[in-house]
This record gives sequence, C-alpha cells and structure tokens, in this order.
Amino acid sequence: ISTLNFPKADPEAPLIQMGIGTVDTSKPVIMCIGHNVIPSVGIIDYMKDNKLDDKMEVVGLCCTAIDNTRYFERAKIVGPISWELRFIRGGFADVVVLDEQCVRTDASIEAERVKAPVIAASEKNCIGYEDRTNDPSDDIVSDLVSLKVPGVLILDPEKVGEVAVRVAQKIAPIRKKMKSLPELDEIKELAKKCRNCNMCQRSCPQDLKIPVAIKAAAEGNLAPLAELYEECIGCGRCEQACPVKLEIHSFILKVGEKNMLEEKNYCRSGRGAIQDVEIRSAGGPIVLGEIPGIVAVVGCANYPHGGKDVYDICREFALRRFIVVTSGCSAMSAGSYKNEEGKTLYEEFPGGFEAGGVLNVGSCVSNPHIAGAAIKVANIFAKRNLRGNYEEIADYIHNRVGAVGLAWGAYSQKAASIASGFWSLGVPVLVGPHGSKYRRMLLGRADKPENWEVYDARTGDKVNVGPAPEHLFQTVETPQEAMVSIAKLCIRPNDTWKGRSIKLSHYIDLHKRHYGLMPPDIHLFVRTPADIPMTMKDEITEILKAKDWKESIIPDPTMLPRMIRKTKE
Repeated sequence: ISTLNFPKADPEAPLIQMGIGTVDTSKPVIMCIGHNVIPSVGIIDYMKDNKLDDKMEVVGLCCTAIDNTRYFERAKIVGPISWELRFIRGGFADVVVLDEQCVRTDASIEAERVKAPVIAASEKNCIGYEDRTNDPSDDIVSDLVSLKVPGVLILDPEKVGEVAVRVAQKIAPIRKKMKSLPELDEIKELAKKCRNCNMCQRSCPQDLKIPVAIKAAAEGNLAPLAELYEECIGCGRCEQACPVKLEIHSFILKVGEKNMLEEKNYCRSGRGAIQDVEIRSAGGPIVLGEIPGIVAVVGCANYPHGGKDVYDICREFALRRFIVVTSGCSAMSAGSYKNEEGKTLYEEFPGGFEAGGVLNVGSCVSNPHIAGAAIKVANIFAKRNLRGNYEEIADYIHNRVGAVGLAWGAYSQKAASIASGFWSLGVPVLVGPHGSKYRRMLLGRADKPENWEVYDARTGDKVNVGPAPEHLFQTVETPQEAMVSIAKLCIRPNDTWKGRSIKLSHYIDLHKRHYGLMPPDIHLFVRTPADIPMTMKDEITEILKAKDWKESIIPDPTMLPRMIRKTKE
C-alpha cells in the first residue's frame, strides 16, 4: 500500500484471468512463485518501461499471483500452490522467479529439467546459486540463456526485472522447440515397466488408484490416468516411491493436457481491507443473526479432491446469504469452477461485505483483514476499545459474531498459527482431514450444561446458553460434514429470535440433506418458541416435548465478570 500504491479496501476489485489455459504460450512466459511481490513488480516495471507489457506474459502462482494483479491487471494467475509442479513440468514457464515461501524444494530442479532458467530473489531461499547481484546484467543474461548456469541469485528487485525479461525474450524461441512431457505412445510403453508393487498408491496422500491406471495404460487404455488429473494434488510422492522411476505425474499431465489447456476461469483480485462503512452496513444484521454468519475459507491447496470441495462450500453458503471471505490458494480454488450457466463464483456473487457476498481479501498474508473485520464489529457496535483490550473484543466476538473459519487444505504450521489466532479471538475453526495429523482439538462437551454457562451482563446471573459455539477447533472429514458444522458453529448466544430461527433453518436443512435426519441436538439451541423456524414448528415442538425442554431467556452474554453492569444483591 505505502510502497506500491496498491488499491486497497476495494469491494469492486477487478476479475482476473486464471488458469493454465489463459496463458498465451506463444509469448515469452515469466512465472513468479511465492509471497514477495517486489521482484515481480521489478519485472512488470521493466516490461512497461520498454513497451513489452503486451508482448510477454507474467504469471503468478500462490500469493504473489494475487498481488501481481493489483499492480498489473494483465498479469494472470496460474492457480494454487498444488499447480506448481504442473506448470513447471508442463514446460509453460520460460523463466521461473522464486521467493522464500510456498516454493517446492525441487522447483529449481524441475525447472532445470525443462531448460527454464531460475532466478532466486530472496536471501532466505538461495538454492545454492551464486550471488550475481553486483554482476553486469549482460553477463548474467548470457550465462542463463546459454544454460551455462541453471540459475542465479539476484537480490536487487530491479535487476531481477531486467534479467528475467531479457532472458525470457531470448530463451523462449529455443524452448518452444523442446518437448517437456512424454508422448502418449511413450507413456504406453513406459507403463509396461511397472512392477505392480503399489508403492505409488501407498505414498499418495489421497490414496489414488495409480497402479490400476498404470496397468490400463500398459494395455493401451489411458482413460484411468486421465481421470486422476482432477484429483492429483501435484506432490510428486508417487514418483519418489517408484522403484523403476516412472514419471507418473508427467503421465497424468500429458493425458490430462486437454483439461489443463481448458482451465480458463476468473479470480477476483485481492480487495484488501474491509471498509468501516461496509461493516456499519452489515454489522448490525450479523450481530442480530439476520445475516446468518461469516465463513472464512483459507489455507493451502492440498485438498482431498482438488479444489471442487472449496468451491462447493463457498457457493453453498453464498446462496444461503452468508458472507463468504477467502484468501490465498483457497480464493484461487474457489474461482476454478463454474456453475451451470458457465459463471465462476466471483462472477456469480458480488465482492462486497454483504449478505451473499464472496470476497477475496488477497494473499495469505491478508488474513488479518478477516480478523480485522470481526474486531471492527466489536469496536463499531459495542464501542470496545482497540488498544490493549483483546479479552473484551474476543468475548464480544465469541458471544455475538457468527463467524467460522475453514482451513480445508494441508494445514501447515503456518495455517496452524493462523487458526490459533482466530480461535483465541473467539472464532471457531474447522480443518479438513489432513488437519487431524496435528492432533490438536478444542472440543466442547454438549452433555455438560456447566460448559455453556455465561454471565448475563444485565443482572450478573449465570445462564446456560447452550453449545453456541460448541467447539473452537475441530476436524471434519468430508465437505458435507464441514457444511453442517459451519452452519451449526455460526449460532451465537446473542442471536435475536429472528436470527436464531434463520440459523436453525440452515442447520436443519443441511443436516437433513447430508445426514438424512433432524439434528439430534436441536433442543439445545431453541431458547423460546419464537426461535423455531415457522415451517418446522410442529416437528420441532414434538421433539422439544420428548426432551422435556424448558424455555429460557435471551441474555446479554459475557464471560467476563467486569462486564456485568449490575450485580444482584
């Protein structure tokens, strides 16, 4: 914002082309990977200064991609981090520029295989390359184009820009004559080397049926390999495990080439912070429960079935008039699929902080904008001081703001730190199947009423508000379970009867759709008869009678004794 004058807090952030199919490979292609946008700005500035911006392609993968598009709308997004190996090994990049984060440790090796020179642009990820920062640009360009060296370290962003552009211009015509993937007939012959040891499937995080597909390929049928394209997360572990060194991922890419080249979608560019005026407009309905909740979908892209789950979850809640906020790889995955009318998520829904809005706040390091919105709700509507007052703000959010975070991806240590920041702010967080590996959960016990007692700030009485929310950190195994849990965890003690009725409608509908029955804990969330959704009144009333349900008050909830305004004598 301060250095590059990026647009900020922009609900009308532009739609950006995304997908391998949007990249014009007839032009020189420079690929930037990672979080540091400064070197890519050097590339874009050099292109503009030399009137080359329409003669070359600058593409980004991972978070730099989103940031690039704020500075240069002709920049394109390749996709989430799981497409890194796909794009490099596919031979699409003529020059690869690497940062320190979200970079595969073998990215430089993979680039070297396809004769794409590499520029390391960070002292935190030098890759063992010689530091050429102070060398003449002509010498560096000559060495890279001749492939005398596979890559260099350059720590001056402006020099990165000059060298990357000049090298891409010269090496692109040479590389266009090379092939990077095996031909289909070669795949059929190479597949015959398979020993049927099943090590590839054992090593696959998604347990894909790779041996079956390889056996079919050896018999001349490539269809099973093509079916793996959508589900493969591009980790390459199958190749590392293969005793005969079959390049299985290359096989999948080649037979899925048609799908790869048809990947043409849109991602909304990172909008940055959420404006106070937007929060003033939506904050009241959020606190009162009339906007059912805020769903923040974040995390990396190692999803169980590609990014389709992320798209389905985001679209489900946008259609239900929740506010859906995304960032980083999740934002890209959410934009990688289309509805029945051929529209991506960002074309179908508005980008403002409003009911049914789908917002991309930007790269992973933009996640504080999501937490910031929740904090601003506490500041604007409850006059909670921002400085040195975290406890009161977290208490307010936990009891009143129906927000839930979902990290559906690989759940790295970085994602773990983001999650812990959110749950300490009072926002429940769900993680996908891979999150169970970390063996962390913050689970409530709905069968212990004392777990759900809060103070009524009006009187000082302790009141039971039910499991709202039941958990602060929970693992979910399927997208269906995630959807049901999100709807449930958006319920808050301070909901008005109208808001609670709306939230219960969504929870019940999703539970019935995905589990085939009424939620068994519905009686714990009904405080008064007015909370019951009108269309389900008879059914729920019978359940309440069977559970010996008793009506309770809607309190002014707090967990902090000092927030009690009047104590009973």
